[in-house]
Amino acid sequence: MSTSTEINRSTSTPVSLANDRFARAAVLVARIVVAFLWIQNVRWKVPPDFGALAAFTGFAIDHPVFPPYTAVVENIILPNIGVFGWVIVLSEATIGAFLLVGLFTRLWALVAVVQGFVIFLTVGLTPEEWPWSYYLIMVGCLMLAGVAGGRVWGLDGLLRPVWLARDSVWAKWLARAS
Repeated sequence: MSTSTEINRSTSTPVSLANDRFARAAVLVARIVVAFLWIQNVRWKVPPDFGALAAFTGFAIDHPVFPPYTAVVENIILPNIGVFGWVIVLSEATIGAFLLVGLFTRLWALVAVVQGFVIFLTVGLTPEEWPWSYYLIMVGCLMLAGVAGGRVWGLDGLLRPVWLARDSVWAKWLARAS
């Protein structure tokens, strides 16, 4: 059973991710690549003035995707880019770090989908940008959330059984986030 499309001939059911080494390896590679995408994306957002980030964010005004978001960028985000810059840098670095080690992968992958959508709203119609790159970021992160990518050679896979064995609301929440 080497591919995710194989069928168990005795039951005519698809082979599960848990039993498919190729599929598990593909999920691991996807999780690591997406994690490094987010980590690398932080490199050019240089504090404390976040000049490049401010210029990039200005594309939401020059090439608006969704006018209400453009108004938020113009009146709230850009005038306070020092604060929002740190929020963005810390969010994207955290997304990358948690995806890399496979901890709370479902939660952080969904946060990444939202962040990818915000980036699309910012630059989706900018002539120099390729909007499909942002669609692919969102879909890749959604896939990681959907298959619980951290359960494949990640900390979620190690810690989730411990959380499920505990009878607390907090432990159940941690298991769901994994």
